[in-house]
Amino acid sequence: MILEVKNVIKRYRDFLALDHISFSIQEGEIFGLLGPNGAGKTTTISILSGLMGYDGGEVKFQGKELSRNEMEIKRELGVVPQEIALFEDLSAYENLDYFGRLYGLKGKQLKERIQEALTFTGLTDRQKDKPKGFSGGMKRRLNIACAIVHQPKLIIMDEPTVGIDPQSRNHILQSIKELNRLGSTIIYTSHYMEEVEELCSKIAIVDRGRVIANGTKEELTSLVSAEEMLEIELSSVNYTFIERIKAIPTVRDCILSGNRLEVIGTKGERNVNKIVQILSESDCEIIALNVKKPSLESVFLTLTGRSLRD
Repeated sequence: MILEVKNVIKRYRDFLALDHISFSIQEGEIFGLLGPNGAGKTTTISILSGLMGYDGGEVKFQGKELSRNEMEIKRELGVVPQEIALFEDLSAYENLDYFGRLYGLKGKQLKERIQEALTFTGLTDRQKDKPKGFSGGMKRRLNIACAIVHQPKLIIMDEPTVGIDPQSRNHILQSIKELNRLGSTIIYTSHYMEEVEELCSKIAIVDRGRVIANGTKEELTSLVSAEEMLEIELSSVNYTFIERIKAIPTVRDCILSGNRLEVIGTKGERNVNKIVQILSESDCEIIALNVKKPSLESVFLTLTGRSLRD
């Protein structure tokens, strides 16, 4: 286990920002941290980055307590903050040189690590240029280069794709996968649910300062999988079946849009068979029928009552 957070408390005067928050991260994971605005994500990231203290509980990095080994542990961390953290009037190379020296690199090793970070992020050709002339996507990539120049064991990425074009976003997502393939453990936050689904092997959902769910995508979706959605495409439609389907006790909703029917109800073969029977009796030919599993977005909405961007 590379990181263990156990019953951590953080107060701002009378406001309890983190209420005994707990989770653990295994080495080699990409760990997603999700929560609506104000849920406690930023406070958690700030504590894990060593930028903020905490009022109770334990944070252990490879078995060492963060509060007692802060400087040693910080050397093993790489942080990609939500806000761009670069010196605009220094070149890309000079930015990397500065951050590399902060982490204790020097001489030949420093030069080698800078070139490796530039190559990895695709910025070798722009190393002499200043980031004030970079696009948003290039600045994000340089931000990542500065966070990985010392080859940290744990990388904390706080919304690294916010406000950039699709091409740069894809480049960053592929870079994250490659970092993980090379052995990095990553904590990842995002307002884009599809990124979390694509990248993360394990996910914690935080709300009101607590972890309310924690596990793989499959484990999380199983929490709300008592219901399912049937997507049915019909060759023709007559509207006599709508009320009959809605009258099924295990059906919660029935929506017809053109020739496409969506039925939300209790999961199970009996439900499907009853709906198919009603459609057949109504002379509605089924072209396609798809059982849609709950998405991570639906899990999030069910557990928090809010969307990820709220």
